[in-house]
This record gives sequence, C-alpha cells and structure tokens, in this order.
Amino acid sequence: MRTTRFWLWVFWALAGLLTGCAETPQKREAVRELVFPSPPDEARFVFERSIYTSADVLEKDKNSLLRQALTGEGERGGEGMQKPYGIAVREGRVYVTDPVAQSVKLFDIPGKKFISIGADDQDQLVQPLGLDIDAQQNLYVVDAVTKHVKVYDAQGKFLRLMGGAKMLSRPSGVAVSADGERVYVVDTGGVQRQEEHRVRVFNGRTGTHLFDFGKRGSGDGEFNLARDIAIAPNGRLYVVDTGNFRVQVFDRDGKFVKAFGSVGRQPGNFARPREIAIDREGRVYVSDAAFGNMQIFDAEGELLMHIGDRAERDQPARYMLPSGLAVDGDGRIYIADEFFRRVDVFRPAALKAHEGYSSSAAPARKAEAGVKPR
Repeated sequence: MRTTRFWLWVFWALAGLLTGCAETPQKREAVRELVFPSPPDEARFVFERSIYTSADVLEKDKNSLLRQALTGEGERGGEGMQKPYGIAVREGRVYVTDPVAQSVKLFDIPGKKFISIGADDQDQLVQPLGLDIDAQQNLYVVDAVTKHVKVYDAQGKFLRLMGGAKMLSRPSGVAVSADGERVYVVDTGGVQRQEEHRVRVFNGRTGTHLFDFGKRGSGDGEFNLARDIAIAPNGRLYVVDTGNFRVQVFDRDGKFVKAFGSVGRQPGNFARPREIAIDREGRVYVSDAAFGNMQIFDAEGELLMHIGDRAERDQPARYMLPSGLAVDGDGRIYIADEFFRRVDVFRPAALKAHEGYSSSAAPARKAEAGVKPR
C-alpha cells in the first residue's frame, strides 16, 4: 500500500510539473515588462533578469527538475555571491568580484557554466575589487590587500602579477586597453596620503611602471578618493572622482580634457558615485550608492536618463548599495548590488530577447507580475 501511494505521489508531482511547463507561456504573457524610461516616454531599456546564484545560469537537468517538484526545493540553490562588487562582461560571460568570498565569480550565460576564480594557493585573491578584460579575454583583477593586479586567462588560470605594495597604496579600479598594452590602476589614496590620489599606468605585458597622472586636490586633473576608471572607444579615460562628486576625462596619456558632474540631489548630480562603464557608442554609465541608481550620460557628459531607485526591498531595478556595472557588446547593462547580492541585467529595447550574447534561451528571472514600469 505504501509503495502504491508513493508512486501515486510521484505521478501527480510529474503531472504538476508538466502542467506547469505547459502553462508557462500564458504566465509570461501576463507579466508586465519593466521599462526605462517609464511611459509615456519611449522605452530605451527593458529589465531582463537578475542573477543571484550559479543556478541562474546553469542548465537544469531532468533530475533536478524532478527533485524540485517532489521536494518543493526552492528554485535558487547553487553558489551565490556574498558581496558582489565589480563587474566585467564579454559576450555574455559575466565576471563579478566578491571580496567577502575572496574570489571572482564567472557566470557564463550562453555557455550555461559557472566557475570561481582565485581560490587556489598560487593565485589566492584576498580582497578583489575592480576588474577588466582585454581583447584576448584575459582578466585583470585588483586585489586591495596584496596591492597587486592579478591576471588570469579566460578560464581563470593564473598568468602573472603587476604592481605590489611598493607601487600601490589603496588600489581600487582598473582599466585595460583592448590590446592589453596598457593597464590603468586607480590608487584611491587617503586622508594622510596626499600624493597617492592618482592613476598609475603599467605595461600590460611586462608589468613595468610607465607613468602616473593626478594628485590630491579639487582642480582640473586632481583627485579626491577616486574609485574607478573606464576606457572609451576613442581611447579617452573616464575616472570616477568620488570625493569631488564628478567624472574627469583624460586622453590616453593622462592629459586632462574635461570634467562633468557636481554634488547635489538633482538628476545629473552625484552623491556617492562609485563605478563607471562605457558602451560602444561612447555613452557613460555611473552607479551612485546614495541615489540607488545608475545614470547614463552622453560622451560629453550630458545626462540622458537614469535606471533604478533606492529601496530596502529586493526587487528588480531597486538598489540599496549599487556598485559595479558593465556594458556588453550587444548593449546589455549589468549592475551589481552589494546589499541584495544580485546582478541585474537590462536589455536595449530595440534588441529582442532572443538576440545578442545573453539570449532568452538561457534561464532567466522575470520581473514579478504586478510590478509596474517606472
């Protein structure tokens, strides 16, 4: 009798699973897209998914689906992030630094794979912060404790070091030229370290120190607790000058070009700017931890729009501590929130869900029904 009841239970569980699969398209049709800017303005970006754990990118096999149906096991599972900080992305492969977990998490969306980088004795990461990728998909990671930039190949194999305690004081951000020839490292400095508010430049192949630019101050080309750096398609360097509430622009040799932004509470102002990214068209994306959003500017520093709002509840496009962000070649935006331990993905409205590097063929978390576009 018990055996019969068990198989009846399995039968109904499987029937429920199959029924749920059949109903999925109808449920998705009922979900309202979260778009930015909000209507009646023309939509430019669509919230596509959130990544919390490895389970959000790994392909689910039949056994895991059956186990979930029989046991009521939650969908999430997998290996998550303890404090996602910086992001770099290339063709749907999303690298996220996690200073608490002392590693870089690679969420390979199109490949449906997940690996953790920097956990071996030889290449142990202690406090990974900023990171970037060159054209060969080599990964450059700033370690704030060892004061190195550690270089890995696309699969996470350790390659080499540059920098060190004699060269870097409080490294935070890094940008690498596409050819890998130059590595720009933001040395944040501190109250007692007047001379170390700067960007240090290294040869990406040999690790040789080439030159520096910047010093402590508020004038053109001076920094106050700079945090991050990005390279535009035209080779210009954009630096988040956090303590001066602005973004400064330099040529590839560190010559000051211009600056934009100021402290304030209005759109286009900054309160706590943190990380920066630039897309193929030269648009500039800046996360702000105080505003709980990211603002998008054109190459000249004119505000175009913003995405996100500050909130205490974990919801799509709602942030408590937004940090790293990156833009892929297909225009998708990736932004991390340290507090909610997730990465949100936004798709350009002109790009269909099945197009680009992170297509809808990969498992996704949709916005909950009832969440209205803003």
